[in-house]
Amino acid sequence: QVQLVESGGGSVQAGGSLRLDCAASESGFSIRNMGWYRQAPGKQRELVARMSYVGRTDYADSVRGRFAISRDNAKNTVTLQMNGLKPEDAAVYYCYAVIASRDYWGQGTKVTVSS
Repeated sequence: QVQLVESGGGSVQAGGSLRLDCAASESGFSIRNMGWYRQAPGKQRELVARMSYVGRTDYADSVRGRFAISRDNAKNTVTLQMNGLKPEDAAVYYCYAVIASRDYWGQGTKVTVSS
């Protein structure tokens, strides 16, 4: 069973930065897509950013230009660098990975942004 282990997150003031890291356990398969979703209280889970195995990226319009995703295919890791954080970025952030056509999720890490 593939496991995704997240680290990072926490509390920051508006305008600050945080970094989220996620590591996937070895599965024997290449990870097609890897990235981050988030869910704020009372809202649906939404895509924040994702990166394909070959480096193609997708960002939510609300974070483009402020967040940057990167991944290390050899280590099965993905990182989300979040700059210029806004109170509306506060949410639980979930790492996800698509491996052998299955979706896997991390346990979530909370990001709090105070104004």
